[in-house]
Amino acid sequence: MTTTVDAIYEHGKLVLPRPLSLPEKSHVRVTIETADAPSDDLLDKTRRNRVLRELDDAEGW
Repeated sequence: MTTTVDAIYEHGKLVLPRPLSLPEKSHVRVTIETADAPSDDLLDKTRRNRVLRELDDAEGW
C-alpha cells in the first residue's frame, strides 16, 4: 500500500495532520521530500500542538 501524507518536522518528530489507518507497531518506509510551502500552511498551531501531545503520550516516542 502507498499513501502520500504531508507532515511537519518539529522537535525531532514528523507531525502528521491526521492519524494513519495502520495497525499499531506497523513497519513503514518513509521517503522525505521537502515541500515549497511554509510549514505553517500544513497545520495550524492548535492542531500541531495537539498532535505533538498525542505523539508524546504514545508508547515508544
